Amino acid sequence: IWHKAVALCQYLEEHTEELNLQDAKILEIGAGPGLVSTVATILGAQVTATDLPDVLGNLQYNLLKNTLNCAAHLPDVKELVWGEDLEQNFPKSTFYYDYVLASDVVYHHYFLEKLLTTMVYFCQPGTVLLWANKFRFSTDYEFLDKFKQAFETTLLAEFPESSVKLFKKIEKTVHRNNL
Repeated sequence: IWHKAVALCQYLEEHTEELNLQDAKILEIGAGPGLVSTVATILGAQVTATDLPDVLGNLQYNLLKNTLNCAAHLPDVKELVWGEDLEQNFPKSTFYYDYVLASDVVYHHYFLEKLLTTMVYFCQPGTVLLWANKFRFSTDYEFLDKFKQAFETTLLAEFPESSVKLFKKIEKTVHRNNL
């Protein structure tokens, strides 16, 4: 288990009511072993956990083992290759998420453009994106700059014990000239 996932889970648990997670539709990208999806499911959300094909069996097993009989909704597991076949596999007309959660996703630095494309795709109006990251390399900061260009963001929390920062994508404000 990585510190970023633990930090995001801690935030979700401490802010469950504020986030209104009960029955919220949540997509986790890069779910890995499924800790964040497990916690979100137990907190009452309708979760779709996604990752690469070779991870899905373990992810499905972990989610069922840890949420069966203790959650209102069974989590769903789907394949998601960042930046590929998004409209085909997750058509916007069918799939809307209240939250997109991401932790431990900025480590394969040659996939960061596809990661950002995927984040942008799933963030429809009203969608909240929560992204937890530990900043170690220059590419982490480069991705943060691109993230801030794509989304208006706020730093929600810092976890000094693990050097993890949690960011939230907020709605961009549209300014109209009064004529």
